[in-house]
Amino acid sequence: MMDPRLAVIDRRLAGISQIIAVTGGKGGIGKTLVSSTLALALAASGRRAGLLDLDFTGPCAHLVLGVAQAFPAEDRGILPQCVPLVSGEVEFMSIACFGGDHPAPLRGIDQTNALIELLAITRWGRLDMLVIDMPPGLGDMALDAVQLLPRAQYLVVASRAQLVAQTVRRTLALLCRLDRRICGVVENMAPAHASDAVTAMAAEYSAATLGVLPVDLDVEAALGVPMKLLASRFGLAVQSLAARL
Repeated sequence: MMDPRLAVIDRRLAGISQIIAVTGGKGGIGKTLVSSTLALALAASGRRAGLLDLDFTGPCAHLVLGVAQAFPAEDRGILPQCVPLVSGEVEFMSIACFGGDHPAPLRGIDQTNALIELLAITRWGRLDMLVIDMPPGLGDMALDAVQLLPRAQYLVVASRAQLVAQTVRRTLALLCRLDRRICGVVENMAPAHASDAVTAMAAEYSAATLGVLPVDLDVEAALGVPMKLLASRFGLAVQSLAARL
C-alpha cells in the first residue's frame, strides 16, 4: 500500500517555485554554511526564501542562522520558524527544532520515516526558492531525499582537495545517472581563482561552474548574526552566487 504521506509532500511543496538542493556527497566541505548563507542571500535580494536542513545526524544550520531551538508552532501542520532580515525573511525548518541538541540515532526505515514525516508535516508558505541542506554522503538518507524531491535542482559544493574531488565526482555521476538537474558546481574554501581541476570535473558532467567561495577567517565570528555573515567576504561571494541561480 502506498504511503499516503507521499501525496501530502507534493501538496506541501506545491507553492514553491524552485527547489535548490545543496549537496557534495561528503561531510566537512561547508555544505551547511553554503546552503544557510545562500538562503539568507536570496531573502536579502527580495526573494521569498526558505531553508530546510535535512542533515539529521549533525544538524547545525540553526547555528548559522542564529535560530533558537523552540518547538515549531502548529496550524494544520508545522510552521517553519522565521529568520528576520533588514528586508525579507527566511522560513526555516530542521529536525533540531524538535530534538534540540539531543542526537537522533536513526537507522534504516526509521530514517526514511523521519524524513517523510518532516516533509509531510512542514507547511511552507509561497516561496520563490527553497534551499535544502542535503544529508551528507551517498547513503540511505541522501538517496531517499533525491527520490522524494524530484523537482529539486542540485548545487554541488566542491573543493580542490583530492579526497573531496573524488567524492564530488561520484555525486555528480549519481545525479546524472538518476537524471537529476545540476544547476552548477561551486568551489568552496578557495584561496583564489577557480581550480582547473574543479572546472574540468564540472565540465565532465556538463555542469556549469558557478564560481568560488573564498576562505574567510571572519566567518566564525559572524555565525548566528545573519547581516554580519552577509557582509563578510564569504557572504558577499554567496550573494553573487545567488544572483546567478
